Amino acid sequence: MKFRPHAYQAHCIQKIIEIRKLGLFLDMGLGKTVTTLTAVKELKYNRFEVRKVLVIAPKKVAEGTWTKEKDKWDHTRMLRVSQVLGSQAKRIRALNTPADIYIINRENVAWLVDYYRNAWPFDMVVVDESSSFKSHKSKRFKALASMGGHIGRMVELTGTPSPNGLNDLWSQVFLLDGGERLGKRYTQFRERYFDPGDRGNNVIYNYRAKPGSEESILEKISDICISMKAEDYLQLPDVTYHQVPVTLDARAEKAYREMERKMVLDLPEDEEQISVASAAALSNKLLQLANGALYDDGHGVHEVHGCKIEAFLELIESLQGKPALVFYNFQHDRERILGALGKSGLRIRELKTTDDEDAWNRREVDILLTHPASSAYGLNLQQGGNHVVWFGLTWNYELYTQANKRLHRQGQEEKVIIHHLVCAGTRDEDVMKALERKEDVQEWVMQSLKARIKKIKEETR
Repeated sequence: MKFRPHAYQAHCIQKIIEIRKLGLFLDMGLGKTVTTLTAVKELKYNRFEVRKVLVIAPKKVAEGTWTKEKDKWDHTRMLRVSQVLGSQAKRIRALNTPADIYIINRENVAWLVDYYRNAWPFDMVVVDESSSFKSHKSKRFKALASMGGHIGRMVELTGTPSPNGLNDLWSQVFLLDGGERLGKRYTQFRERYFDPGDRGNNVIYNYRAKPGSEESILEKISDICISMKAEDYLQLPDVTYHQVPVTLDARAEKAYREMERKMVLDLPEDEEQISVASAAALSNKLLQLANGALYDDGHGVHEVHGCKIEAFLELIESLQGKPALVFYNFQHDRERILGALGKSGLRIRELKTTDDEDAWNRREVDILLTHPASSAYGLNLQQGGNHVVWFGLTWNYELYTQANKRLHRQGQEEKVIIHHLVCAGTRDEDVMKALERKEDVQEWVMQSLKARIKKIKEETR
């Protein structure tokens, strides 16, 4: 696919090239990954300014997003990617594989720094979701900060740099400038911009920003940080569709393939005999499997994998408290989502009554969970948030569009971002393509299923 950058993307690409260490605070779904990849390609192959690039990302993002995004666009397809994931032996092997970009999950940053020490080879580092480095006490921050002198270029990517307040900014800015703008030590920064808040027994529980602190901090970092929300000239689309690729682990991949094969071999030999009903039943089974669980004949639930749940939690974390309307497809998905969010501390409600609708619109809810069929029509949810998350996809195009319109409608004051969790190599991808086509969805679903069936039967002959 040919990449035609929006004006704001072209602006950001240029800034990444111009500013050696840059914070790019751009909302999720607005193309941070392709923007950064385009700049990396320019810096490495046209300007010869970088040799090895390290991308630090949440685990599921590291597994799927960057590689998939690189392969999506004509101009970045030639970039070589090595995923530094898995066991120590696998990580070391990946580090010794010739590549342009090395991707590691944030939990292994301290290990990576210890592995290389003074022989650090990466002259450019991209921190995807830099807000996960907001704690100046964390091992990952201390490890990466210790390599500051070896890193010639850095790009920090996040939609929400200060989810808990201005104090979250210090460590992220320190990684960019070594303390030049906000102070060499966190205590310096805190004394300058904050006053002690609640206290008891000689213990200070929190700190409150002094009057004028926000303006002062933002002014100090404005030359090395770009916030898209602050740029009046940027023309963002009203709705942005964001695919979050989910990579199955080896066990889940094997389970999916075996079950898919078994279901396909039970179908009639003649593909013309495959009815719409049997195609829909098979599609639903495969969609369940992609989501991670499956109903048996007795309506019992068998959890097959947690890959999509893990990716979902990372996505919610990256929203940093921004409200999200979450759609599920099957009841077991609902139960697993509620279980996974149980200890998150977020305010979670299921959309059942007008009270739930009102609470959401009053911004008293962080996660509003619902099935598209029960919320596709008549509800006005546009005041409660601007993020939609599709945990499980539906190939009912009318249901899909009507559900999205709960937020994307008159009265919505923010750009709506619709996130889709798409399991790579599964029925999810077929359904996503069907929804993107917008017309003849049922026919497309049938044809794509027949193509999948044909491939599997040929492999078994």
